[in-house]
Amino acid sequence: MAETTQQKVIVLDFGAQYGQLIARRVRDLHVYSEILPCDAPASEIAAAQPSAIILSGGPASVYAEDAPKVDPGVFELGVPVLGFCYGQQIMATTLGGTVGHTEKGEYGAAPLTRKGESRLLANTPEEQTVWMSHRDAVSQVPEGFTITSVTDTCPVASMECAERNLYATQFHPEVRHTPNGNQMLSNFLFDICGLEANWTMEGLIDSMVEDIRAKVGNDRVILALSGGVDSSVVAALCARAIGKQLTCVFVNHGLLRKNEPEQVEEVFTKQFDVDFVHVHAEERYAKLLDGVTEPEQKRRIIGTQFWEEFFTVAQHTGGVKYLAQGTIYPDIIESGARKTGGKASTIKSHHNLIPFPEGVHFDLIEPLDHFFKDEVRALGTALGLPDYIVHRQPFPGPGLAIRIIGSVSPEKLEILKNADAIVREELDAYNARLFEETGERNSEHSCWQYFAVLPDIRSVGVMGDERTYARPIILRAVESSDAMTADWAKLPYDVLARISGRIVAEVPGVNRVAYDITSKPPATIEWE
Repeated sequence: MAETTQQKVIVLDFGAQYGQLIARRVRDLHVYSEILPCDAPASEIAAAQPSAIILSGGPASVYAEDAPKVDPGVFELGVPVLGFCYGQQIMATTLGGTVGHTEKGEYGAAPLTRKGESRLLANTPEEQTVWMSHRDAVSQVPEGFTITSVTDTCPVASMECAERNLYATQFHPEVRHTPNGNQMLSNFLFDICGLEANWTMEGLIDSMVEDIRAKVGNDRVILALSGGVDSSVVAALCARAIGKQLTCVFVNHGLLRKNEPEQVEEVFTKQFDVDFVHVHAEERYAKLLDGVTEPEQKRRIIGTQFWEEFFTVAQHTGGVKYLAQGTIYPDIIESGARKTGGKASTIKSHHNLIPFPEGVHFDLIEPLDHFFKDEVRALGTALGLPDYIVHRQPFPGPGLAIRIIGSVSPEKLEILKNADAIVREELDAYNARLFEETGERNSEHSCWQYFAVLPDIRSVGVMGDERTYARPIILRAVESSDAMTADWAKLPYDVLARISGRIVAEVPGVNRVAYDITSKPPATIEWE
């Protein structure tokens, strides 16, 4: 990925639940950041040419036998270092301080009192609330450090050595529960490190387009276009860079949501100047899935057939050297791939599972591999993609096949597509109303993901004075930010009543609607 500046903040990850959040908070302040594992050698970190380093928190005790360590050379690189929670503790013990086990832990909101001058805490109140999550705490600071804040439980809530540009907090400035955390990060990035807020989407697109053109030259690129956010943004980016040198292969397995195939084709034939191939494989998939009830078998059939359809087109498209993919930064981080200054030194495991036919191979182009999901959406908007693609909800690769419990049939698909369209229409409108009222797209009451499920049962009903024996629809709507955990959405009764009434009235074959009120865990968001 091209960078518009040499500025770079490296986040060393000690296994924190907030590791990715730290990098996001830095990027939100328009400074580029990357994540490296905590045990990265100082020489590797130096090669990445960081402008600053942040040490994340982590669940371990610094004195545990298998506790993660940091290369002491990190503190000799001549760049400012900031540590949070475990990051403060490992800084202290590495530089000659001590960490003790406090009598009681400190979890959640805690009142903090500043002590003396502090570059990191400048322009924040003398008394303020911070977010704590620890049992151990620094008991003696290293030589040259001063204590800059305390809490009732923590004798060293923050410390710094301004002479060496080393700063640390026991609390978590990166979470929204520390109200002044953003000010502290700004102090570090701009006042202490002297960085500029110049990492913006507008500048990135131009440099990414130049990179793609330089890499591809006169060769051709092929892309499996699912219609999801990631692949659509890659397609739009490559379209701007190389136009007709890009072939987008859209495999229509008949399992997408209502009207989605038509939307994808319209965007990538009318809005972007690319070679668009619409593979109508609906009948082939229907035959393969006929009578299949086991969800994993559905997944295998759909995945295997997808690659067969894709490579059939690829092998008849001349001059193709590159395969473009929508890999994003969390994919890279979660697969354990190390980042240096450029590309990942390893490729995400599922890329190695691409079933290339014998004698066929393409080099990869992954222009989004340094971007988080909402950054990908911002790129999509800047590239001119319509909102219904940019803000499309997460959707499983096997499509509606795993939202139909039991076997998949044309009748069931028709029922589910129509019911699901009503669910999305009503809850899209509900979210839009909340946005108008709150001014926030991520209101705590908005739905993050919502869809219909068709179970493999029938239920008795009465419609028009006649007994019916028809299918129920299950409504699933959750609040979440990352899909790791999710809570069921507390929808108003009038919204639920409108959804239920419309589905029963407008979708033939349905006589009942139920609402799934199970959180994740113990359930998952999807049913299969």
